[in-house]
Amino acid sequence: MTSTMMTDTTTTDEVTAASAPSGGPTASAPVSTARLTADERRRQLIECALDIAERGGIGAVTVRAIAREAGISLGMVHYCFASKEALLTEMAERLVYELSTASQMVLAAVGDAPQAHGQAGLREFVRIGLKAMWSIVEANPNRRLLTYEIATHALRLREAGSPDAGDVVGEQYRIMDREVTAFLVECADRTGMVWTEPVASIAHRSLSIVDGLVLRWLVDRDTDAIALGLAEVANAIAAKAVES
Repeated sequence: MTSTMMTDTTTTDEVTAASAPSGGPTASAPVSTARLTADERRRQLIECALDIAERGGIGAVTVRAIAREAGISLGMVHYCFASKEALLTEMAERLVYELSTASQMVLAAVGDAPQAHGQAGLREFVRIGLKAMWSIVEANPNRRLLTYEIATHALRLREAGSPDAGDVVGEQYRIMDREVTAFLVECADRTGMVWTEPVASIAHRSLSIVDGLVLRWLVDRDTDAIALGLAEVANAIAAKAVES
């Protein structure tokens, strides 16, 4: 699927303004004087695009908006990203990285907890992990909402013939599955428990439930209902293990 980022009507003068000599055409946004490598500039623009999308949704991410946010020319944005799909794919990859980092924080929270044993201990460790996960969601709900929005958009692109976009979303969930599986293995090892079902399957189903809870909270912001739901998830997960 071929689709350029020309959401805005961009003139030749605007595209070439970044390289124009003094006294030449003026860019529509002030050109940044920071000397960044190509990779640094791409990372900067991805963060700008994510910030814009958090405030106004995917539809607000345009060449002009990114250039204004970053303080650079329109031409520089076009130089870094050939299409909006390419930019959205890298935005999704950035969110995948953030999710992986958040999962590692959850593991660390359990690692810092006092030693516990048996099913009660396992349930407490799972509860601690879910609480740590929830604190990340609640601290920045717009980021989580954006994760759902980009995932939906990427799936639409996949259906329209752009498989790379869908692959990024698939990788997002594969990473989450792996991280939660590792978390559950750690919890069982620390409490002397063994899982009665394949732990990867438990992780997959648990994530689906938590995903639904988070989406529901984004709709109604009922924190009490979320607390109850997460407690039920912790109980259900712990019930799938027995003492070794």
